[in-house]
Amino acid sequence: MRCLLIEDEPLAMLRLKEYVQRVPFLTLSHAVDNGLEAIPLLQREPIDLVFLDIEMDGFSGLQLLETLPVRPAVILTTAYDQYALKAFDLQVADYLLKPYTFDRFLQAVTRARQRQVAVPEETRQSFLFIKTEYRLQKVDFDQILYIEGMRDYRRIHMATEKIMTLETFGELERQLPRQQFCRVHKSYLVALDKIDSIERDRLKIQQALIPLSGTYRDHFYQLIGRSMK
Repeated sequence: MRCLLIEDEPLAMLRLKEYVQRVPFLTLSHAVDNGLEAIPLLQREPIDLVFLDIEMDGFSGLQLLETLPVRPAVILTTAYDQYALKAFDLQVADYLLKPYTFDRFLQAVTRARQRQVAVPEETRQSFLFIKTEYRLQKVDFDQILYIEGMRDYRRIHMATEKIMTLETFGELERQLPRQQFCRVHKSYLVALDKIDSIERDRLKIQQALIPLSGTYRDHFYQLIGRSMK
């Protein structure tokens, strides 16, 4: 699970980073000290789990939650217990009262992980609706070859057509199955089952050669179950 830490207390941030590093299924993506800085990260990148302080100057953690139309799993971290009812109204995964132990932290992240994988197979969608200039167009997951970033637009390459959308990579990734699709470059997201070959950090999908950047290399090889060696 890729984690975003939002915490304005330096010592609390250090503890969070240490705890995240101790859990094999967690990966630290970003750490910021305010909610406003987190908003573009959540819009742009595939974050699975957010650790969110409530009491922050200028823009509280609860305000941040209320501004996000689509959000990953959230674990609130706070020294105050009076926000618990409001937090669970917002369907957070857990509520950690500072100072919390590693055992309590591990309990919270395990609960968040179980929630992520607990969706029954039969209830999972096999399609999404892409917002184009004039309409919402249905796109089946198994028709997508790869998605290419082109300045403000994303071009969705499919077997029979291409679709242009203003939706960000982050918005698209939150709708796509994360075991089936993977970001491999700042400008490319690919369907893993459509890859024909991999050579020298380039992926071949039909006639397209797609770069695999260092930022996404480790996660990509984990998904396909292969070592880079």
